[in-house]
Amino acid sequence: MRKLAKFIYFKVLGWQLVGNTNMSKDTVKKAVLIALPHTSWHDFYIGLLLRKVIGIKSNFIGKKELFVWPFGYYFRAIGGRPIDRTSGQNKVQAIAQLFEENNEFRLTLAPEGTRKKVDEWRTGFYFIAKAANVPIIMFTLDFKNKQNKVSEPFYPTEDMEADFKFMRQFFEGVVGKIPEYS
Repeated sequence: MRKLAKFIYFKVLGWQLVGNTNMSKDTVKKAVLIALPHTSWHDFYIGLLLRKVIGIKSNFIGKKELFVWPFGYYFRAIGGRPIDRTSGQNKVQAIAQLFEENNEFRLTLAPEGTRKKVDEWRTGFYFIAKAANVPIIMFTLDFKNKQNKVSEPFYPTEDMEADFKFMRQFFEGVVGKIPEYS
């Protein structure tokens, strides 16, 4: 399956993988993975291919209503975890608990929180990484250059402003599938 994913990713679609290409399921067992810019549904299949190419499993969270029959089994099989967005429960702590309960858990999030252009990222991913004491690994979704750039693991510090400046620099100039949303 991995060979097929590599063939589709590199040869058929013509994408490149750059940066921290040594990341594997053995080197990073727990992390918050952020992918930007999230501008289209096409990001999903590029992400699925990318995780096969790299050789890691990754997880995502979705509202619990997505995890009922007939699609619940499929979403769980590809790494989905349901979350109750209506309860008064602290979402950051609930998600951080998932890291504690699993030997291997890599949570993929889109900091924009939408596929439209935003001026500010949501901060939940940052606080989840801090609460779970796991690194953030950044992935670009650069459709202009057909490139996924992968960062080294980055642990959030006590200086949120500096951390966000550092992360924004990593994504500078990256163009998503829908350029006006980048």
